[in-house]
Amino acid sequence: MDLPIYQEEAAPKSGGCSAGSCGSTDDQLGHLSDDIRKKVEDHPCYSEEAHHYFARMHVAVAPACNIQCHYCNRKYDCANESRPGVVSEVMTPDQAVKKTMAVAATIPQMTVLGIAGPGDPLANPERTFETFRQLSEKAPDIKLCVSTNGLALPAAVEELSKHNIDHVTITINCIDPDVGAQIYPWIYWENKRIYGREGAAILIEQQQKGLEMLKEKGILVKVNSVLIPGVNDQHLKEVSKVVKAKGAFLHNVMPLIAEAEHGTFYGVMGQRSPSPAELKELQDACEGDMNMMRHCRQCRADAVGLLGEDRGAEFTLDKIEQMDIDYDKAMEFRAEVRAGIQAELDAKRAEKAKVVPLEDSPRGRPVLMAVAAKGAVINVHFGHAKEFMVYEATYQGARFVGHRKTDSYCAGDETCGDGDSILDKTIKSLEGCEVVLCSKIGYEPWGNLEAAGIQPNGEHAMEPIEEAVMAVWNEMLAAGKLDAPVEAKKRA
Repeated sequence: MDLPIYQEEAAPKSGGCSAGSCGSTDDQLGHLSDDIRKKVEDHPCYSEEAHHYFARMHVAVAPACNIQCHYCNRKYDCANESRPGVVSEVMTPDQAVKKTMAVAATIPQMTVLGIAGPGDPLANPERTFETFRQLSEKAPDIKLCVSTNGLALPAAVEELSKHNIDHVTITINCIDPDVGAQIYPWIYWENKRIYGREGAAILIEQQQKGLEMLKEKGILVKVNSVLIPGVNDQHLKEVSKVVKAKGAFLHNVMPLIAEAEHGTFYGVMGQRSPSPAELKELQDACEGDMNMMRHCRQCRADAVGLLGEDRGAEFTLDKIEQMDIDYDKAMEFRAEVRAGIQAELDAKRAEKAKVVPLEDSPRGRPVLMAVAAKGAVINVHFGHAKEFMVYEATYQGARFVGHRKTDSYCAGDETCGDGDSILDKTIKSLEGCEVVLCSKIGYEPWGNLEAAGIQPNGEHAMEPIEEAVMAVWNEMLAAGKLDAPVEAKKRA
C-alpha cells in the first residue's frame, strides 16, 4: 500500500504526536460511573494502580506524519533510546497482528494494544484501521487504543467508533496559535504545507473539533501535553481547563525530552527540559481543573510489557517466526491470569476503602520518597534501578506523583567502572526526595545519599510500596521530624 506523499520527506526529521503512557490514580476512578470505570480499571495507561499489574504494547505500523514538532525526531532501528517516536521495526498490519497475538500468548496480563506511531496513526489510516479490524476479530479481549496529534481526527472519528476502540489520546500542547507557532513549524493540510501561526491555528481547530466529536461518540479521551519551559509552561493551565470543559477524561502533562543527541530542533537549539519540581508544580496546579496522570513513561512506539519496562527485543519478527504457540490454550490461560489479577485488585481496593484518617489526625508535612521497584512491591537493588517511582506521603496516605529516570549505578554487585559519575547523576535526579526505599543498597551509595540529605532505607524489601512509604513516614512523624506526633487511623 502506498504511503502518504509527505512520508518520505517527514520521516528522517520529526513527526507528530507520539504516545506516552498515561493514567489516573485509584482515587480518580472512584467518582466515575460503573461503565467508565470498567473501561479503565485494567488499563495500565489510564489507571495508576493497574499499571503495576497489567501490561501494554504498541505496534509501529504508522511511519508517516502530517505535522512537524520541534520536540520530536523519529528514529528507526534504535534499540538504546526509550522515548516516543523511536522504533526498531516498522511493520505491516499483518505483521503487527501476528506480533500482538504472540505477545498476548506469552504475556497473559497484556490488556492493551495501542498504535502510537512512529508517525501519526491517522496520517496512515489504511495501515492503522486494517490492524484494528484484524485484532477486533482475533483478539476481542484486548483493548484497542490510538494516539494522535489530532489533525486528521475529525475525519476519522466515525471509523474509530466502528471498532473495539474506546480510548483515544490526543496530544494538545496549546490552544493559542501564537504559542503553537513556537512548537509546530508546519503542518501538512489539504495537500500542501502550511507554516507558522496559520498552520498551528488549523491544528488547534481540528484537535478541539475531534475532541468534541469523540465525546459525543462516548469514546474516552486522554489529552497529552508536553511541558516546554518558556513556551507553554504557563499556558497549559488554560489548556487543562478547556479540554476538561470539552469532555476530556484525563490530562497527562509530560516533561519535554530535549537532549541534543536525539537530534530534535529543541535539543540542538538548547531548549531545556523542565525540572521534576517544575513538572510537579504544574501538574498540581492543573489538578484542580482536571484528573491528572502522573505515571507516564513516554514509551517508544514499539514498547512491550509493563510500564517502565520494555520487552520488545523478545518479540522481533524473526523471533516470533520461531515460536510454537498453542493459541487456544494461551487464551484460556490469559483469562485465568486476568481473573486472578482482578480478584486481587478488587480485594485490595475493598481493604483500602475501609481505612480512613481520623479527622483530628496530626498533619505532618508532606514527604517525597523515591522507590526502586518493578510492580507493586519494593524489589529492586538501588544499584540496578533504571528509574525510581516517587511517592508523596501525607497524613492522608501515599500518593504516586511521578518517576525519575536514571542509569543503573551498577551492572552487578561489583564496583562499576564509571560508578562515581553515574551515582552522582542518580543522586541529582532524586532532588527533592528525602528518602530512598529499595530492596538493598551498598555502602558507597548509602554514604553519598546521606551526604546529599537523602536517607536510604532497605528495611522494607518485598513489601507493598504504599504500605512501606507510610510506615517510613510514620517513623519520621514519631521521631519528631515532621513537627507532629504519630498519625492515627480508624477502620470504617
